[in-house]
Amino acid sequence: MITVGIDCGAKNTKTVVLKDGEIIAKTSIPTGFDQKKAINESLEKVLQSAGITAGQVDKIGGTGTGLKSIDMADVEVNEIKAMAKAGNYFFQSARTVADVGAEEGRVVKLDEKANVVDFAINERCAAGAGAFIEAMARALEVDLEEMGALALKSNKQIPMNAQCVIFAESEVVGLIHANTNKEDISKAIHDAMASRIVSMIRKIGVNKDVVMLGGVGRNPGFVEAMRRELNLDKIYIPEEPEFGAAVGAALVAAEKV
Repeated sequence: MITVGIDCGAKNTKTVVLKDGEIIAKTSIPTGFDQKKAINESLEKVLQSAGITAGQVDKIGGTGTGLKSIDMADVEVNEIKAMAKAGNYFFQSARTVADVGAEEGRVVKLDEKANVVDFAINERCAAGAGAFIEAMARALEVDLEEMGALALKSNKQIPMNAQCVIFAESEVVGLIHANTNKEDISKAIHDAMASRIVSMIRKIGVNKDVVMLGGVGRNPGFVEAMRRELNLDKIYIPEEPEFGAAVGAALVAAEKV
């Protein structure tokens, strides 16, 4: 059985192919202005990578902010269900799953059968998503990829407003003018963002087996801030966390075959 999962996100469109439950191909391309173009290109690329044709695909599952643009989807999967399925797929002991992407942060609580018990979504402000770190990287005039590594070099605690990007950016400018080290500012930024996500996790109930999905899962500074805030020994992250929702969509599609 072959299924495809397409996650059309605000920044990137991720597509995966599952064959009998195993990932055999995946691709990610910028979503850009034309969502449908990105979806079609992503699907074409992933099928080529898997060495299969569209006719060999049993079902296609779609999810993400651009879900309505995924015309070829046989199954529409909401993002909460997709991340829950993916969290359980990668780590069967998972009971709490966080998915932090470019524009939104989500957390979900699962039972022992991977059913969704509760969830919370941060969609009112980018202070709980990857766009927050991107904005702060611009304020610090450093590459986005450097932000996480910078944060790990600091052990200082600097309070920062985690509620609004505009206010936080003003605080960063103030810290820069006060000649605060970039390492310390970066740690404060990541701590503030992690605090917002952790507050949602605490709202639905913390479980020690916490899984992180989404592109921000690649940021070591954010992962460490989350681990520290939750007082955990480890946060579980798949090798390529940004493909989590796409994998979840493909898994749900497989259930419909």
